[in-house]
Amino acid sequence: MNILIIDGNSIVNRAFYGIHALSNKKGVFTNAITGFFNILLKLENNFKPDCVAVAFDMKAPTFRHQMYKDYKGTRKPMPEELAMQIPYVKKLLKAMGIVIVEKEGWEADDILGTISHGAELAGHTAVIATGDRDSFQLVTDKVTVNLAGNKEDTLYTPEKIREVYGVEPKQMIEVKALMGDSSDNIPGVKGVGEKTALDLIQKYSTISNIYDNLDDLTISDSLRRKLAADKENCFLSRELGTISLSAPVSTEISDYAPAERDESAIAIILTELEMFTLLKKLNVSTNAMQQAREAAYTKAALENGGNAADETLPDKNAADVILKDGGVTVCRDGKLELPDEKAAAEFLKSDAPKRTFDLKALYSYAMERNSDVKNVTFDITLAAYLLKVNSSDYSLERLCAEYDVPAAVNDLQLPECLYSLSGKLMNRIAAEKLGDILEKIEMPLAKVLAAMEKDGVLLDMDGIDRFGEQLENKINDTEQKIYEMAGERFNISSPKQLGSILFDKLMLPPGKKNHRGYSTNADVLEELRDKHPIINLITDYRAYTKLYSTYVNGLKAAVCEDGRVRSTFKQTETRTGRISSAEPNIQNIPVRTELGRNMRKFFTAKEGCLLVDADYSQIELRVLAHLAGDRLMQQSFINGDDIHTMTASQVFNQPIEWVTPELRSRAKAVNFGIVYGIGAFSLSKDINVSVAEAKRYIEAYLSKYSGVDGFMKKTVADAEKNLYVETLFGRKRYIPEIRASNKVVQAAAKRIAMNTPIQGTAADIIKLAMIKVFDRLEKEKLPARLILQVHDELIVEAEESCAEQVAKLLKEEMESCIKLDVPLIADVKIGKTWFDTH
Repeated sequence: MNILIIDGNSIVNRAFYGIHALSNKKGVFTNAITGFFNILLKLENNFKPDCVAVAFDMKAPTFRHQMYKDYKGTRKPMPEELAMQIPYVKKLLKAMGIVIVEKEGWEADDILGTISHGAELAGHTAVIATGDRDSFQLVTDKVTVNLAGNKEDTLYTPEKIREVYGVEPKQMIEVKALMGDSSDNIPGVKGVGEKTALDLIQKYSTISNIYDNLDDLTISDSLRRKLAADKENCFLSRELGTISLSAPVSTEISDYAPAERDESAIAIILTELEMFTLLKKLNVSTNAMQQAREAAYTKAALENGGNAADETLPDKNAADVILKDGGVTVCRDGKLELPDEKAAAEFLKSDAPKRTFDLKALYSYAMERNSDVKNVTFDITLAAYLLKVNSSDYSLERLCAEYDVPAAVNDLQLPECLYSLSGKLMNRIAAEKLGDILEKIEMPLAKVLAAMEKDGVLLDMDGIDRFGEQLENKINDTEQKIYEMAGERFNISSPKQLGSILFDKLMLPPGKKNHRGYSTNADVLEELRDKHPIINLITDYRAYTKLYSTYVNGLKAAVCEDGRVRSTFKQTETRTGRISSAEPNIQNIPVRTELGRNMRKFFTAKEGCLLVDADYSQIELRVLAHLAGDRLMQQSFINGDDIHTMTASQVFNQPIEWVTPELRSRAKAVNFGIVYGIGAFSLSKDINVSVAEAKRYIEAYLSKYSGVDGFMKKTVADAEKNLYVETLFGRKRYIPEIRASNKVVQAAAKRIAMNTPIQGTAADIIKLAMIKVFDRLEKEKLPARLILQVHDELIVEAEESCAEQVAKLLKEEMESCIKLDVPLIADVKIGKTWFDTH
């Protein structure tokens, strides 16, 4: 038999720090649970164990603490975000029938050692899964250690230990005795690190042999003195570091055979935690999931005084409408209706009140049939997005589980399911004060996006082909130059081969290194840019190949028979409220390089039409000026000053006429960096100055623009208190990780808190502008249509006869869609192609 023995604490810790903060709506963190069970499933799949045991430490002192009172004395307490997850891990393991092993006075390591040793004595094999190298001493011909890594695991056999460390597995105890272990506060010999420890054990086998022959060893006098001074600590460290093989736990391997799973318990736990992806991975039965939802529904009913669904719907007589299997399904008065295509179209455009599921999809359905959707009072998908922007799944099944509503196992249950879910969400929307943004922005926007997807934009396919040929030539030329400089041909796209050329052959200073070899990512290449001319060529090669594969091939693959490309605009994907697009992702077309900008030449107007492009000028900085109430920044915008020149004048204490292009460029980086919560280190890299100088720039900026400084501090403080931030329109983003004890996680959350109100408000403004432009074009019956939204710009395809009128309309609607304390400015241009409008 084969037994898998998991170091529970080690794997949970690795999962916690390896996955960004996740939590359910009640604030229970779930990232460690997610990671732990992903690892468990992977281990079970890889090793196909007959038996599984998971060992955990207990809080009580162990025999090692009695031996050395400072053992593990430097360890910080477990973060609360992790501590709250361990009971759930144990509950789930128990429900899965997996044996948990823990013994007061003994560490998980001792349990791993005892069970694996028992397995070997009985003729079985064992795999120990851990992230801790201490277990290497347990490796034998029948016991292997699967060491969890950041990207992939490594299996350690006796041969692997010898290959990597040059010693036998049991000698790893001797190595640790010499070098100690700061994480466990094992002292070792002061001044002896891993390299020296390994050298000594490779030559002299054991610390006993070293000390028995200390005077005769061929080592430096300095090392001899260190060894002599810490002899007692060295032998103590060996005792502390030796894993026991006789902990008082069962060594009968059959005792660890998995018991029958309690699917109901698994479903209830994971439903409470809102971990629906893991539910699917564990293949929990539909029946168990349904029972769990019904249990949650009943619990919610008790908590809400018998009203589980919060079904106080102001539009009780409205029909619930959903697209299923390509057709419209209508739920009314608890009954299911399946109208034919004609009847469905008539119903959708009628004045009958409707609640919908995925309003954009319904608009698309209607538009394909030259019809419309009217009098929609509520949409489930958009409401769910506003309530939880961090989710990646707004399916009906997921939402039912999340909001404690029994799912529709069959179509007959669909009316009650949709009605109850609408009730839950409608009341949540009201409680969170999100009604206005749902009704005035998101729901009207669904129609705009559906129309944009239907219309698409015309592509110049011949131009794309010519551009592709030009790129191919550049790729080939650059490739040859790289080979000449390298002195050989190799796969430039292989990080391993490229790293070998750069760092082994050309002897450039290596940066980060991982188990796969040297890192050759963009940050590493940027650091080497002035070290060798091959670096610029590699950067160019990467840019050319990405343009060719992602955009030339990507656009050609996406074009429809009429020559137009129809991107899918996603309304429920980003955390800040921005619209994203896919297939193709037009938002990501690179425009910072000349070649990337040239891609815009292939987006063109059809015969007899022009493109009218309106781009908001510095919208995020204008939003910041308004939100922060900073009078100095506001006055610059009111006066029509160049904000970056004014900032340079303020921050660098120079008269405006003395501001050089370089100073303006640095001020621009500070301006936009502040919006994204930039730190001194990142800014120093962006503008190529020292960290100290970048820090002075940021301090000077916040001193001059004290309103911005106060706004940022208040925003972070409010987020720490409320666990969310808001845009000007009330859109919310929850950031529970802002209370994380992990400083790196907390710092990232603070940056999100500072940035989201600004970026999110800008996103809301652009959405409002899209709605107003779309409505006015329809109202005035102009032969023009909004076809693209890319970041801060809107693009309309208009007949030549009305292009100037449309340009005026665009500017008016974009600049007047909301009144801020500073003017909103939209720069409008007309051209045959998107490139011509810039």
